[in-house]
Amino acid sequence: MNTRSYHNAIMACAGALFMAATVSGPAQAQIPRGTCMVADPTGTPLNVRRFPNGPIVGRVRNGQIVVVRGITRDDRGRPWALLFSSDGASIGYVFREYISCRN
Repeated sequence: MNTRSYHNAIMACAGALFMAATVSGPAQAQIPRGTCMVADPTGTPLNVRRFPNGPIVGRVRNGQIVVVRGITRDDRGRPWALLFSSDGASIGYVFREYISCRN
C-alpha cells in the first residue's frame, strides 16, 4: 500500500468513527450509570426552582452531572425533576425534559 492509499484509508476510518460517535450521542456515553446530565437545548444555563414552576433559586449549566431523586408534575401535568449534586447536596427542581439520563 502506498502512502497516499494509506492516508486515504486512515481518513476514511477517522470519518467513520466521527460519524458513529455523532449518531450514537457522545453525551450519553459520558453520563455515569445512575446519573443524569443537564441538556437544555437553548444552550443557556437552566433555571432551578424551589418547587415545580416556582421561584427561581439558581441555575445549572449544560453538561453538569446531576442525580434525579424524584419526578413530580405541575398543575398542567408537566414533569419536573428534583435534582441533587453528585455529592448529595440538594439543588432544586428543573423541567424534566432538559435532563438526559442513563439508567
